[in-house]
Amino acid sequence: MTARPVIGITCYVEPAKWGAWDTRAAVLQMKYVDNIARAGGRAVILPPDDHDTDVLDRLDGLIIAGGADVNPELYGALPQPGTDAPRHDRDAGEIALYRGAVERDLPVLGICRGMQIMAVASGGRLEQDVPTGLGSHIHRDRPGEFVDHGARFAPGSRAAQLVGEETVVNSSHHQAVVDAGTLTVSGWASDDTVEALEDPTRRFVLGLQWHPEARDEERIFTAFVDACRSE
Repeated sequence: MTARPVIGITCYVEPAKWGAWDTRAAVLQMKYVDNIARAGGRAVILPPDDHDTDVLDRLDGLIIAGGADVNPELYGALPQPGTDAPRHDRDAGEIALYRGAVERDLPVLGICRGMQIMAVASGGRLEQDVPTGLGSHIHRDRPGEFVDHGARFAPGSRAAQLVGEETVVNSSHHQAVVDAGTLTVSGWASDDTVEALEDPTRRFVLGLQWHPEARDEERIFTAFVDACRSE
């Protein structure tokens, strides 16, 4: 029996309460795990750790999950009102993992914050608040809920191959990539903010600003897991 590809998924570190516990916890929505399992992979959760990237040598792929805002100091900016308090441990750990995965040509899928981490790790920068900086409200019109909006993708890009050149995506974010660094922009929301990033020189490096796991977008996760099987 062929072993399932092992996919590492970074996780949130937030206050949580259950049973007798009221503590800081490493947590992740099961939607990520469920989609990887349906695509034929085996998910393992990666709490923040910036000591080294040796764990990548035991993985077949990496997903950088959504979460809080990336620390603006990492792209040379001062925090603006409304920017989340920095998660220094997540930022450092995820940037190291992303760079280590690219060096190893390990498949990477970045989702929402994960795409933004990819951009910052590649020398890019973010708009800290899309409504005030870019004048658009379509990405988080109702805080705490996903909202749908249109998106378009570059013909021939990996994103277009997976979702088509035009589709509807779901959002719940207030920051956006305005400089992709060394990555290639391959998708745009209906307000022209960046919706997808790629590195066409690598086996599979794709960042998506929306949350495909919440929509059970099978084709994306199947393509990612299939790339994790190949060498």
